Amino acid sequence: MAPRLTLILALAIAMTTLMPSSGGTSPLLGLDKLAHLVAFALLVMPMSLRAPHLWPLIWIMALAYGGLIEIVQPYVGRGAEWADLVADGLGAALGVSLGLFFRKILRINH
Repeated sequence: MAPRLTLILALAIAMTTLMPSSGGTSPLLGLDKLAHLVAFALLVMPMSLRAPHLWPLIWIMALAYGGLIEIVQPYVGRGAEWADLVADGLGAALGVSLGLFFRKILRINH
């Protein structure tokens, strides 16, 4: 279940971050970084719960995915931002931490 959920979340992130921008400024200015943080936290949580011993790899893969998205964005009419990548990395760290925490308090043993 965790790999499928992770794939679905990764596809949702790709769709929302690689669609051409409508231009202009968003009325939700500043919430963009929060959205990155939350999305990447959710992305890594299922696998962190399932395979806690792989947490460093999970975090690195999420950060690489965020970096790949930032590299591709200029080719689809979006702007690449270092701040987005930082938010992705922080979100992945938060998601790994929460996954490990919930695994411990729920006493999940796989």
